[in-house]
Amino acid sequence: MVEGILCRLRTGVPWRDLPEHDGPWHSVDSRFRRWQQAGVWDRALAALQADADGRGELDWSLHFLDATNVRAHPHAAGAKKGAAIKPLAARGVAGGPSSTCAPNAAASR
Repeated sequence: MVEGILCRLRTGVPWRDLPEHDGPWHSVDSRFRRWQQAGVWDRALAALQADADGRGELDWSLHFLDATNVRAHPHAAGAKKGAAIKPLAARGVAGGPSSTCAPNAAASR
């Protein structure tokens, strides 16, 4: 049951597409939801963090964002169909994209 939940969270596969050896998908889904509402996952994360912090293996100064789960707005899919594509130089843009930043030495470790 737990392996099915972890498989779902790790891969993002729909509940109905879980491998059969993980159990019936509706059972895995309902167990996950019940544990989520009961705070089981929050307590498990807190216990794992406390254990790693006690061993000095947790660096609280580093923060990461897993962008695989960040959804773009539906309008972000692209420009209007048939619109002409203009080179960046024609628009007077200097340099590269403004959303890119220099690598952080602490995050690169």
